[in-house]
Amino acid sequence: MEDLGVVGKGQEARDHTWGGGRSWKTKDGPGRMVCFPPPWRLWLIVSLLLVHQASGQGPTLPSGPHDERGVEGSTLGPALGSAGGPLDAGPGGADEVLGGRPGPSVPRVPAEVTQPGRRRVGVPEREGINAPPGLPLAEIPLFGPLAIPAGREDEGPRDGLTLDAAIEWLLRENLALRSRSFEIPQADADILTASLRANPLLYTDSQLVPYGSYSTNRPGGQTQYDVNITYPLDVTHKRQARTAVACRARRVLEAQYQDAVRLQIDNLYTAYIDVLGARETIRFAEAAREGLGVLLDRTRRLYAKGTRTIADVSRIEAIHEAAEVELMDAEEALRTTKRNLGVLLNLPAVEADALQLRGSIRDIYPPPPSIDAMIRMALDGRPDVVAYRLGIQRAEAEVRLAEANRLSDVYLLYQPYTFQNNAPTLKKSATSWALGVTVPLPVYNRNQGNIQRARYNVTQSQVELAEREQEVVNEVRRAEREYALTRAAVRRIEGRLLPAAARVRDDAYRLYTQGEEEAIVYLNAQREYNEAARQYRDMLVRHRRSMLRLNTAVGQRLLP
Repeated sequence: MEDLGVVGKGQEARDHTWGGGRSWKTKDGPGRMVCFPPPWRLWLIVSLLLVHQASGQGPTLPSGPHDERGVEGSTLGPALGSAGGPLDAGPGGADEVLGGRPGPSVPRVPAEVTQPGRRRVGVPEREGINAPPGLPLAEIPLFGPLAIPAGREDEGPRDGLTLDAAIEWLLRENLALRSRSFEIPQADADILTASLRANPLLYTDSQLVPYGSYSTNRPGGQTQYDVNITYPLDVTHKRQARTAVACRARRVLEAQYQDAVRLQIDNLYTAYIDVLGARETIRFAEAAREGLGVLLDRTRRLYAKGTRTIADVSRIEAIHEAAEVELMDAEEALRTTKRNLGVLLNLPAVEADALQLRGSIRDIYPPPPSIDAMIRMALDGRPDVVAYRLGIQRAEAEVRLAEANRLSDVYLLYQPYTFQNNAPTLKKSATSWALGVTVPLPVYNRNQGNIQRARYNVTQSQVELAEREQEVVNEVRRAEREYALTRAAVRRIEGRLLPAAARVRDDAYRLYTQGEEEAIVYLNAQREYNEAARQYRDMLVRHRRSMLRLNTAVGQRLLP
């Protein structure tokens, strides 16, 4: 290809080629001539340059990438009933423009009207609310002597924090629940987004604009100025279907939030019983220390009389020292469990250390309803089961949305103003208007794949509900069985194991103080009693936990 040349004054104008054709020359000042390519080739070059610099640009409106993520990731889990596939677009946004030439009869509408299932629904895909992680059980000291204290259990001060008050505090102050609660107003915003109508399109253009001017010797035109308004008509009610999906999604989130509350209350149960168990361990350890203190004083007096050896005194001192260590560990365990409870209640460490609880680890309440009644309660009212049922309704709403997306919007074109400039022909200029309709033909794409996917998702959601119901039934049965076993174990320990161990220990103590038995005999009897007391404490805590775990399994407060 030869470069464009400049012809000097008095020189013969040369012919220059441009892509194999001849050039046109016009004078540019005295003695200078500049070569230009023919107009259609110039437009071709400009078009190629524009295509190279703006890949994928439409003929009249630029395209841009669309953010289909909706919102940022949140503290959400699986979105029950969500098909998860691409659905219809929400209001606003266009990739390309349908129509490749200017003029009053061509609407400027998004090219995606011919692809009804290409983009996602205007409702952001929320993941659902995750359940809070379970709280591990506190470590209670397992060494050192324990003894059953005399008198009734100390339930704490009358103005202490009861379990009911702790639950109310948890619902009001717990940070995990507070952060998850913001998903509900965000779902309301999603409903608003889904219910918005698509914006109309305003387009203006001028066409047949001459290079220079038209004349009788150079006829053309007329130059025309257009104003177009294109309004989308949702003939299949996609907006209502989108709104229905968003409303169903919000109801699922509400149920999932209620389930998160249920599980966080279960964590509160664990922390609360850990504090009561640690407090009761202190009572057991203090009773053991006091009893061993009395035994140590008696042994020292017997040693002073010469009826016991220094080895006997040393043995009792060692066990007494172990009781002191046991008490120290129990006090530290109580401080740790209080702080764990304080984290759930959003309390600083100083206030958590000062917490005083009003409650008991002993079962003084009537038994719960029958197992069949509790299973019915759980299946009817547990929030996670309700969330799965609502997920099926959401899945069915997504089927209706996918079916509504079979047909794209119909675009109504109204061109209220068209000005035709007849001044170059010395005639009066004219104005006009135009009206048109663009109807994408559903010949190939009728959203068949997304409809089929949404229908399969309904069946999948129903299977997931059946699986969840089986898990709930099994969970209720396990919780009821744990409650029955621990209740029977507590009664057996109180009625048989503790009295027998206490009789053996008391007989050994009497014989030891009378000098009829060695210290090792009494220490073995004391060790057996300590083990029985430890089993009793552990079973009391375990049974109290089983009572509250049964509440969690059923989803209702059956036992205090």
